[in-house]
Order: sequence, then C-alpha cells, then structure tokens
Amino acid sequence: MKSCGVVVEYNPFHNGHLYHLEESKKHAEADCMIAIMSGNFLQRGEPAIIDKWHRTKAALHGGADLVLELPFLYAVQHSDYFSQGAIQTLAEVGVDSICFGSENGRITAFTEAFEHMNKHQEEYDVTVRSYLNEGYAYPEASRLGYESIAFPSGSIDLTQPNNILGYSYVKQILTYAPHIEPLTVLRKNNHYHDEEIHGTIASATSIRKELFEEKRISEKAERSLPPSTTEVLHQYKDSHGIWHQWEAYFHLLQYKIMTMEESTLRCFHGVDEGLEYRLKRTIKEAATFHQFISSLKTKRYTWTRLQRTLAHILVGTDKQETRVLLRETPPPYARILGMSDVGKKYLRSVKKEASIPLITQPQQLDHEMLGLEARAAAAYYSVLTPELRVDQLKREYGPPVIHS
Repeated sequence: MKSCGVVVEYNPFHNGHLYHLEESKKHAEADCMIAIMSGNFLQRGEPAIIDKWHRTKAALHGGADLVLELPFLYAVQHSDYFSQGAIQTLAEVGVDSICFGSENGRITAFTEAFEHMNKHQEEYDVTVRSYLNEGYAYPEASRLGYESIAFPSGSIDLTQPNNILGYSYVKQILTYAPHIEPLTVLRKNNHYHDEEIHGTIASATSIRKELFEEKRISEKAERSLPPSTTEVLHQYKDSHGIWHQWEAYFHLLQYKIMTMEESTLRCFHGVDEGLEYRLKRTIKEAATFHQFISSLKTKRYTWTRLQRTLAHILVGTDKQETRVLLRETPPPYARILGMSDVGKKYLRSVKKEASIPLITQPQQLDHEMLGLEARAAAAYYSVLTPELRVDQLKREYGPPVIHS
C-alpha cells in the first residue's frame, strides 16, 4: 500500500487543506494519506481553535486515512524542531513520500536550495550569528543570512513562511530519510498571513479572524470551509461554549507570571536573555493578552517567538528537560488520533516493522514526553467549565477517532 505523509495543523480544516490533500494524493499516487497534526497548541504558539479530536474528525472527513499527533514538544517550536518531529515520525511509520504546500510549487527549487546551503553553511551561520548579536530577531537574521549566500536564480524565496517550512521538511527528508520522495503542491489563491477572506479558498488566519470577530460561522467563512468542518465547529461551540484563543487564557498566564520569582520563570523553555524581568515588569500593566504581547514585542522578540514562550510557561515546559528530549531521535513514539478503514489496513501492514511504538492511548507507554502532553491538555482545557474539563481530560486517555 503506497502512502503519502502531510504535516498539518488544520486550524481549522478548510478548502485549501482539502485541495492540498487531494492534490498530494494525486501527485504521490498514494493509496493511504497520513497526516501528522499538531495537538492542542500550534507552531505559532497559539491554542487551536477547537481541540485535536474535533480537528481529527474534520481531517478524516476531508480525506486523511490516518492522523498522528505531533507532540507538544515539537509542535510549539521553530521550523527546525517542528520539522524534525514531524518528518522523522512520518519516516518511522513508513511513508513513501511527503507532500507539502508552498508558494513556489517546484520541488527542484527546494532540493537545489538544500544543496546550495550545504556548500555555504559556514558563511550562512556566521552571518546569522552576527545579526543575532546586533539584536535582530531570528527570522530576520535568517533572511539576511540567505541573502548573504546568494541563492541561484529560480530558487525558493525563503522569506515566505510555507517555503521556510518546506525547506525544513526537505532538509529533514534528505538528511534523515533520503529514501522518502519529497513533493510539493502550489498553494492556491491566498497568502499564509492573509487576514481577509477572498473566495472559497482562504488562509486559516483569515478564517479564524472572521470567526472570532463575528462570534459565529458567517456566510463568508462558511464558503471557505467543507461542510464537515462547519459541522464540527458548530458542535464544539455548542458543547464546549468556546472557540479557543489566547485571550481566554490571559488571566491564568497573568496569575502564573505575577506569582513566580524571576528565577523560576527563567527555568521555562524560551525564557532566555533576561526575558523573565521584562515579563514580570510588563504583566502588571496589561489588561488583555493583546496588550501584554504588544508591550513585550521588540525587534529581538517577535510576536510568534513570544507566543511560543508564553505557551511553554502556561504548560510548564522545563528548559533542561526540553533540551534532553529534543536530542532524542527518532521521536520516542507515534500516537494515533484517528483512522479510516484504509488507515487501519495500513497500520496492520507496518506495525511490526515500525522502529518506534505506535500507540493509541498514552497509558500504553511510560515516557516523559507523554507527561508533558498531559500537562498541555490540562492547560488547554483549563478554560472550560469544571464538568467539561473533567470529561475532556478523561478523553485524553481514550481511543482514537474511527471513521468508516
């Protein structure tokens, strides 16, 4: 059975994601589509609009056959660690190819960029370090580093977010699992950061903005979503009373930061270079999450970097533990969130050959990373009513979603 992997967040699953899945399946000539999806917190350091179980349902309805969870430790990281966790897990479950969306659309542009970077890695590293020392944020220092080594004409634009992630995927594939075929699909009709919905294919950013501003699924938002996503969004809001966003967690974050000593804050992943003092000083003057992060943001500390750090504070991600766990390769397990009949058949064919445990429930394995996952779930559901919170924490130890 030929399989193709995709790295996703589905926040929420929209028509662009549906297009990506369908085109990836065609490009790869795959029988089984395997999605590795961030759990309840995402790469930009945000809580997912609805939880991983409802997003898994939408993914399975949209054509995914197997949904794996990208652990919190990898999910809330910059592109290098994010891609490490995702690509290595997909490799360990035996995918034949991995297909990602990009603003470029040509896989040769990514492989050529990888070869060029290998030849000029030292020059790139020196340039990036120099700009970081001058106080530049890492994304900007990286962009200037790419400029310094003059990528060949026709190569990828590494200022574009999906190209950056795509490059990281290709780097992981060619370094860690060169037997896997890398593929890319050209993104349609929207930019990753677009904040307005135009037509039936829109960015997840613009869809979330519309949903939060309207506090309902407007006609404009509905046109950009498959019916199955509209249904799960309604289900979640009706049953849980919320679509998740940072503002709902601000009082918890504020309490945590205000009642901790700087020395304790310093122990959390992402709190570096004296950020703990800035956190303590700024939190007292903010009434909302938006005010807080706007005051924190500097040239050095981007919005995304700060959100990731705040997610790690909320969850309680220890800096030393993280360093140890991120050195562990491959990832220690693959957790299955959901599967179709095709996904079940695929699992039966690869389970004995997989070099890491394939688990359906966290109690099947004793590992520190699963302990962190439990804390992430507790943090995510902490804004629900007590009864719902108890039910959802029990669900964390339940079986995967089955789609026939």
